[in-house]
Amino acid sequence: MAVSGQRRRPVVALYERIADAVHDGTYPPGSTLPSEPKLAAELGVSRPALREALLLLQEDGVLTVRRGVGRTVNDRPPRRGFEHVQPLEELIGAGSPLRVRALLRTVEEPTDFTTQHLLAPARAELRFWESVLTGEGATAALSHEWAAPDELLDRVHPEFARALRDAEAAAEGAGAAVSMLAVLVGASRETALHAHSGITATLLGRRRGDQLGRPADTPAVLVTQVVRVGETPVLAAKHMLPTGTPALPVLQSH
Repeated sequence: MAVSGQRRRPVVALYERIADAVHDGTYPPGSTLPSEPKLAAELGVSRPALREALLLLQEDGVLTVRRGVGRTVNDRPPRRGFEHVQPLEELIGAGSPLRVRALLRTVEEPTDFTTQHLLAPARAELRFWESVLTGEGATAALSHEWAAPDELLDRVHPEFARALRDAEAAAEGAGAAVSMLAVLVGASRETALHAHSGITATLLGRRRGDQLGRPADTPAVLVTQVVRVGETPVLAAKHMLPTGTPALPVLQSH
């Protein structure tokens, strides 16, 4: 998701004001917002603008409308700063996250892809995770994920570096598999993440088809993803989603 430097629309600024009030405890989880006339007066805005901002907050899971009660703050409103950075298994899980099955957890030298997107030096060692995502007995996606070199992570995001090591140790002990992005999101409660993705139509090919149990000529969507802390890329990924995978939501901002 890319956000331009253009001035935000008034309704977006109003959305942010109300969301900030939710997250700083002015309107805590479970509380009911003031009526529209009262809230508009408190914020010094028109009711039509307020109504539009409230609708956007409902769509984003911050507020819920309850008949006879009004608008209430959800018990677990989305976190600020990285609420749109979600693991693929949650995005396409339709409310029930897909299961992650680890195929490979290893260290490898940079490829053209990781050199470009992680800015990794030629002889760097990068953690590489290959995983299959499954749901309701069917294979839904194949994920390839790379983390930036340990020495860089230890400097820019030490919590992620530690969480990666812990996850790999748990996997060796037959613990439940997780995606690298899930590890990153879980380790970033105090760190803002910024992600950009690209989407390309393609075919599975023989190797990926074998891994997903589908013919090589199966149409698929290839999603490439880079996640940054500030200006520093910390994770790069390729996700292959064949025909029949649950819908993938796409967010755009301007």
